[in-house]
Amino acid sequence: MGLWYTYQVYPPYISGHWIDVFTFLVLISLVASVPMVINNIPIFSIQWISMATFLSFGLFVEMLFAQVVIMIVLFRIRIQKEQFFRIPMNSIMFFFVSLGSGAAYYSFGGQTGSEIVHGHLSLMLAAVYVIFNFIFNQVLILFIQYIVYRDTGSFFGKSLAWETVISFITFPLGFILYILYTQIGLLGLLIVGIPFASLLLILKLYYSSGNINENLQKAAEIGHQLAEKLNINDVIGLFLQKLSEMLPVDYAYILDVVENKELHVIRRIELGEVLPNDIEPLKKNEGLGGMVWAQNKAALYKLKKDWKKIISGYFPNDAESVLSVPIVRNNKVVGVLFLACKRKGAYEKAQLMIVDILCSHFAVAIENARHYEEAKMHSEHCAMTQLYNYRYFEKKLSAEFDKLHQLERKSLSLIMLDLDHFKDINDTFGHESGNEVLRELANRLKLLVGGRGTVARYGGEEFVILLPNSKKNEAMQMAELVRQTIANRPFSLKQHIGQEQLDIHITVTASIGVSTAPEDADDSLTLIRHADRALYVGAKRAGRNRVADYSSC
Repeated sequence: MGLWYTYQVYPPYISGHWIDVFTFLVLISLVASVPMVINNIPIFSIQWISMATFLSFGLFVEMLFAQVVIMIVLFRIRIQKEQFFRIPMNSIMFFFVSLGSGAAYYSFGGQTGSEIVHGHLSLMLAAVYVIFNFIFNQVLILFIQYIVYRDTGSFFGKSLAWETVISFITFPLGFILYILYTQIGLLGLLIVGIPFASLLLILKLYYSSGNINENLQKAAEIGHQLAEKLNINDVIGLFLQKLSEMLPVDYAYILDVVENKELHVIRRIELGEVLPNDIEPLKKNEGLGGMVWAQNKAALYKLKKDWKKIISGYFPNDAESVLSVPIVRNNKVVGVLFLACKRKGAYEKAQLMIVDILCSHFAVAIENARHYEEAKMHSEHCAMTQLYNYRYFEKKLSAEFDKLHQLERKSLSLIMLDLDHFKDINDTFGHESGNEVLRELANRLKLLVGGRGTVARYGGEEFVILLPNSKKNEAMQMAELVRQTIANRPFSLKQHIGQEQLDIHITVTASIGVSTAPEDADDSLTLIRHADRALYVGAKRAGRNRVADYSSC
C-alpha cells in the first residue's frame, strides 16, 4: 500500500531509461553484498547510490532499491529461522526511512529527475535529503532496539560511529555520481563506482585488521589472566568465559586426551548451562574431535551440511557453525576445544587464529595449575594415608577459630584419637602391617566423617577430626561412632610366609578425647591441648578403648 501510494504521489522518472535503472540496481546490489558487521549490526555503504538514484529517478525507484538491498543484506548475514521476523521489520523500517527523507526533501522545494538545475541550492537540498535519511534511520533503529529487542544498552557505540562517518563521507560521491550520470550517462557509474568499490574494500580490510589487532591484544590479556589461576577448574571456567565474550558460542566442549587412547569430555556447556560430562568418549579419527586430534589441525565449518557427515556421537541438532581446535603442549595434542553456534557463518578464519593462540595459553595454564595442585597436595597431605597433614590442620583450625570469633560459627569441636598398643602391632607383624592399619583407619574415618568435618593425621598413630558448628554432645556422639567403627570391625593384614600369602584379622582399639570451643577453649592451641588431655587422662588412664571429654577430666 505504501509503495502504491508513493507511486501515485511521487511518480518515477524512468521512461526510456530502463537499462540505466537496471545498472544502478546492479551497482547498489554489489555494494550491499559486502556489509561490515559491527557489534552484530550490518553496516553497508549504499547511501551515496541511494541519493543518486533518488535524484535521478525519484522516490519510488529508491524505495524499490531499498527493499532489494535489505533482502541482499539479510541473506548475506545468514539470519536464522527464528530471526525471520527481521525481514518484514527491516522492510517496513526502510520504507519509512525512504518516505520520510524523500518527503522532507520535496517539502523544502527539492525536485528529482535529470532536469534539476545544478548549483548551491541543489547541493543544499541533497544535503537535506542525506541528513533526514540518516536521522530517520537512527531514530527507527533506536526504537527497534528499545521496543523490539528490549536492549537498554548504550546507543552511541562503534556501529553508530562507523555509520555516521560512512554516511557523510560518501555524500559528495553520491552528488558527483548524479551529476556525472546526467552529463555523460552510464560512464559516470564506472568513473565513480570503481574507485568507491576499492575504497569500500580498503575500509572493510581496515576494520577487519583492527578487529584482529584488538582480539590479539585481548588474547594476550586473557593469557595473563589464565596464568594467574592456580586451580584447574578456575582455568577452564575463565577460558570458556572469555571465549564466549569474544565469539558467538552456544555450545562449548573441552575434551581431554586420556592415555593417548580416547577423548573424554571434561567440561560441557550448552546454552550457558554447565551440564554433566556424560558423553561417550571418542577415539582417534572418530568424529570431528577425533579427526582434529589425529591430524593436529583445526577445523572450521560455517554450515551444518558441511560437517553433518563428519561428526559422530552426541551433538546438538540445532548447531550450524562449528569451530574445533587442538590444544597442544610440547608439540603434543593434550586435548581438543569444540565450539558451536546456532547461527550460520558465525566463525571466520581470523577468529580461528585467535582461538588457536588462546588454546596455547590455556594448555600452559592448565599445566601450571596441575603442577601447583600436585605440589599443594603433597605439601598438605600425608603421603601414606592421603589424609590432611599437621601443617594443613593447623591452618584449617586457625581459620575456623577466626570464623568462630567473627560469629560465623556457633561452636567448634575437636576429636583427637590415638590407637591403643600400636607399638605391639609393629613389633608383632612388622611396620608395613602397621602402615596397612593406618591406611585402613584413614579410609574408615573419611567415609564416616564425609563432608561434616576435616580429618587429618596428627602424627604417628594419632588422628584428629575437626567439626565446625558441632556442639559437645554431637561431637561426643561422633567420637563414640568412631570408636565403635575401629573396635568392632577387625583390620585385615596380609602376611607372607614363603610364597604363601595369609590374610590375618586383628582387633584394634582407640582412645579418644573431645574438646569444644568456646566452652572449653578460647584459642586453637588451648583446644588442642584440652583434647589431648581428655585423650590421655580421661581415656588412656581410664583403661583405653573409650571416649572422654575435657570437662569431665
